[in-house]
Amino acid sequence: QVQLVESGGGLVQAGGSLRLSCAASGGAFSRYAMGWFRQAPGKERDFVAGISWSGGGTYYTDSVKGRFTISRDNTKNTVYLQMKSLKPEDTAVYYCAAAAGIEDRFAVVTGTGMYDYWGQGTQVTVSS
Repeated sequence: QVQLVESGGGLVQAGGSLRLSCAASGGAFSRYAMGWFRQAPGKERDFVAGISWSGGGTYYTDSVKGRFTISRDNTKNTVYLQMKSLKPEDTAVYYCAAAAGIEDRFAVVTGTGMYDYWGQGTQVTVSS
């Protein structure tokens, strides 16, 4: 059973930065495509950023392009989300997720339903 544990959330002022981490255990992390999603109160869980299992492919939702960077360290079984120039509208619970069975080393998975494993989430609050 794969377990994902997020950390690094918190309260930050607008314009500030945070780095989220997601540590994986119990599975073949280096072969999982990984993603970050977020869910604000009363809203659906939305894709934020994704990275292929090789690390060679990344993709971002338009609202975070140029501000967020996803990366992974397969030696540490960890995926990161570096967030800069944070805005109040970035406030949400952030979840990491893992997708198994992806053959293409550059493929990024964006659909919520395509992910097999989820973390418990970490709260990010950006004050204005």
